[in-house]
Amino acid sequence: MEQPQTLPAPSVASRLWPGLAVSAAALVLVSWLLNTPEGIMGKADAIGYAICHRIGSHSFFIGDYQLPLCARCTGIYLGALMGMVTLAILPLTRRGARLPLGGLPRGGVLFTLVGFVALMGVDGVNSYLNFFPKLPHLYEPQNWLRLITGTLDGITMAAFIVPVFNQTVWKDWDERPLGWRELGLLVLFGAVIIGLVLSDNPVVLYPLALLSSVGVLALLTALFTAILLIFTRRTNRVEHWSGALLPLLLGFTLTLIQIGVVDALRYAVFKSWGGLVFPG
Repeated sequence: MEQPQTLPAPSVASRLWPGLAVSAAALVLVSWLLNTPEGIMGKADAIGYAICHRIGSHSFFIGDYQLPLCARCTGIYLGALMGMVTLAILPLTRRGARLPLGGLPRGGVLFTLVGFVALMGVDGVNSYLNFFPKLPHLYEPQNWLRLITGTLDGITMAAFIVPVFNQTVWKDWDERPLGWRELGLLVLFGAVIIGLVLSDNPVVLYPLALLSSVGVLALLTALFTAILLIFTRRTNRVEHWSGALLPLLLGFTLTLIQIGVVDALRYAVFKSWGGLVFPG
């Protein structure tokens, strides 16, 4: 009678890794929380502080409170977060497919996304030239333009990062590229986000301010998770979300470390959690 096969016992290292990862994440998180401004909005400000200049004239306000990210970065990270969530859900509505979206944009969709980045580049350069009154610029910079071009750029980032993440993490993925239908939905949802931000309604802006900071964490965590799996040569091994939790936790830990290091260095130089100050 054929003997049933027995699976090899997990190694000591494989049993210790989850506990070590959770402990490291908890240590980094607690350390960051204790050394950043108080309150949930203070934590959101600290996240923005690590990746954004937070110049007051380039930002939206709720009364006297400046949003954690400037107008352009608010658009970028709200657009990226919306795009990542949307592209995670879309496989459920794709006919005949339940696999994560893994196809990179091609053709006209790719050309359109490149155009989105170019629009933000033009607006960004024009905005920067405005710091120097003697230099010519195309038009007077506006925060609503920064928000729109930032949102389009965030959509573009999601359209590339989500497929790369899925190709790196999952054992199987849907190879069909991002199509016009998906892009149309992303732009439509992006327009909704822009309208909500420009509504200037505090009831709407407070959660959006928090979500913009969540977008920073989500985007960096996805990038660090993919990089970590590539570096450790453990790509394409995950079949269910439960198997992705440990890599994502490590990616989140690296994200917090990066944010914490930048926060510490910037605060050491400027001695303030406020935005950069430029003459004029």
